[in-house]
Amino acid sequence: MEWTGEGLVLSVRAHGESSAIVEVFTAAQGRHAGVVRGGTGRRMAPVLMPGNTVAVAWRARLDDQLGHFTVEPVRARAAALLGDRLALAGMSAVCAMIARALPERDPHPALHAATLTLVEALGTVPDWPVLYLHWELGLLADLGFGLDLGTCAVTGARTGLVWVSPRTGRAVTAQAAHGWEDRLLPLPPLLAGGPADAAGLVQGLDLTRHFLHRALGADAGARPLPEARARLVDLLARGQV
Repeated sequence: MEWTGEGLVLSVRAHGESSAIVEVFTAAQGRHAGVVRGGTGRRMAPVLMPGNTVAVAWRARLDDQLGHFTVEPVRARAAALLGDRLALAGMSAVCAMIARALPERDPHPALHAATLTLVEALGTVPDWPVLYLHWELGLLADLGFGLDLGTCAVTGARTGLVWVSPRTGRAVTAQAAHGWEDRLLPLPPLLAGGPADAAGLVQGLDLTRHFLHRALGADAGARPLPEARARLVDLLARGQV
C-alpha cells in the first residue's frame, strides 16, 4: 500500500533511537501518521516542525499498519514564527485542534484548504485571529455542528441577532429571546458585523468552545480541548491582537 501527497505537519514524537512518528494533514488522506526514519536527527528536525508543509510518500505492507513516510520539505513556516509569540500560539492551536478533532485517515479537503490559508496568514495578516475564529466555525461545520448565525431561529429575522441557542447553534433576536436570556449564549458582535476587537474575539472563541466541547464529546468525559488552544485564547484575552 502506498500514496504520495503534501501534508501540513501536525505533531512529531520520538520513536526508538532516532526515528519519529509524524502526523500530517493532507487533502486526500486527511490526518495520517507514519514513521520517519531519522526523524529526530539534526537534518530532519527543522523540516518536521509543526506548521511546515512537506511532501510525503507513505508505504506499508497492509493498509491498517502505521507505515513509513519519506519526507521532503516544501514550505517552512514554523521557524519564521519563533519571534512572534501570538502567531506561534496560533500555529500550535491549529495543529493541536486538527489532531484532536479529526478522525484519522478521514479526508476533509475544504478544511485542508482553509487551514493552509490560515497558516499562511499567521504573523503576516494583521487580523489573522479573526480568520482563526472563522476557521473554528468551519471546523465545527465539517464535524456536523455548523452554526446558523445569520437568521433568527424563531422569527427568521436577519437583524437584531444577539443570542445563540446552546443546543441548536442558531441565532435568536433579543425580542424572540425575551424571558429566556439566561438559557442562551451571547452572540459576539464580531460575528454579527461588529468590530474585531480582543473582547469580541474572546467572546467568539467562547462560543465555538461550547460547541467544540459538544462535537468532541468533552462534555461526556472525553479528552478536553487542547491546551494549545487555551494558551491562544489567553493571549488574545490579554489584548495581544
